[in-house]
Amino acid sequence: MSTVTVSDKGQVVIPAAIRHRLGIEPGTKLDFELEGDSIRIRPLRTIQRTRPEDGYGLLQCDQPGTRRLTDFDIAESMREIGDDCP
Repeated sequence: MSTVTVSDKGQVVIPAAIRHRLGIEPGTKLDFELEGDSIRIRPLRTIQRTRPEDGYGLLQCDQPGTRRLTDFDIAESMREIGDDCP
């Protein structure tokens, strides 16, 4: 457990080990909740940013040949599987 001091403005410094463990960075929003005579502080989670390399290899095509995104026609593919929208 860490002990911190409240400033004249009501500010405290969250110990570095806690910030790192919870992923609290500058700009992170925190939720304060009273629980009896205690304060519960939780970081509000947002959706993590993704990187293109995080999805590498997620989708695979087992058909032979080289595939390029520019060759893909969504309308034609939908007609082939019978999912045409009116």
